Amino acid sequence: MKMGEPDLPKQRRAKVRATAVDLFCGAGGLTNGMLISGIPVAAGYDIDPACQFPYEANNGKASFKLKSVSDLTVEELASFYPPGHIRILVGCAPCQPFSKYTQGLDKATDAKWGLLGEFGRLVAELKPEIISMENVPEIQRHSVFTAFIATLEKAGYHVTHQEAFCPDFGIPQKRKRLVLLASLLGPISLVKAPKTSINVTVRDAIAHLPKLQAGEASIDDGMHRACQLSPLNLKRIRASRPGGNWRSWPKHLIAACHREKSGQTYPSVYGRMEWDIPSPTITTQFFGFGNGRFGHPDQDRAITLREGAILQSFPADYKFIPEGQAVSFATLGRLIGNAVPVRLGEAIGYSIHNHLNSLTV
Repeated sequence: MKMGEPDLPKQRRAKVRATAVDLFCGAGGLTNGMLISGIPVAAGYDIDPACQFPYEANNGKASFKLKSVSDLTVEELASFYPPGHIRILVGCAPCQPFSKYTQGLDKATDAKWGLLGEFGRLVAELKPEIISMENVPEIQRHSVFTAFIATLEKAGYHVTHQEAFCPDFGIPQKRKRLVLLASLLGPISLVKAPKTSINVTVRDAIAHLPKLQAGEASIDDGMHRACQLSPLNLKRIRASRPGGNWRSWPKHLIAACHREKSGQTYPSVYGRMEWDIPSPTITTQFFGFGNGRFGHPDQDRAITLREGAILQSFPADYKFIPEGQAVSFATLGRLIGNAVPVRLGEAIGYSIHNHLNSLTV
């Protein structure tokens, strides 16, 4: 059993006559969780070429398709579902236009804004029996979400959606996500997978990993690699305490922008994580000490790429790049930070199992 994989009941490991396709699949977090739960996944679609290796290297027979969902036809999508199988369509439309981290920015021309509508188009044309959509909770305030719900209800789906607090699902970070489930077969709801209390603190998740200094990498795992720190930032992290921020530093270490009144409203940067609580939300910039509370609890560095992936509940041996390929913090940070947490994907898969089982009772 892979590290991080829960001990699943035998009936959940049995093959089901159902097949899923993952839209906006990224590096495969949602697909991997679905597979762990026992839901077969045939393919994943994304426009980022960097996603292909991790998606295919970790997810069995699931194939990666480099194509925009906007260009995906219902005929192509339908070809992945074997005759007689319950058709499951899942995905996480890019959440940047809806995220609280981009509030206030002009996003009217962002091409990602309409991608949830493309998801709705495919649903309306294909009418798969079961749908799941994961996103940031803020999406509920936008008209595109209201329109998506209306599309589902018009097509006859039973629809439910709720906010999921990641530690409740065994994910060691304070991330909040919206999970929508819909079915043509009857009411469906999100339920927790077994053993969701495991690994819900930073200590549980990453304390066992080899110690590193800033700029170092583990000889056994190239993903366990920490960014270099400037001499000034090294002094700053040494002056930082777990759970604190730059406000506790000596004045000469505080950045000029934070000394200004306008900069004093940004306390959640240049901080260390705390061992015995979940981590902050893992963003695409988690590998940088100055980008949030991403300092290691007691080592003088930001968390590594592998530590960020584990806090996203990826298995500890999940492969993100081919052996020998140069590591790009920016690319891998994007893949990891944008991913659906694997254990949330597992809970979605378990919820689908629970729903299908309820129909046969």
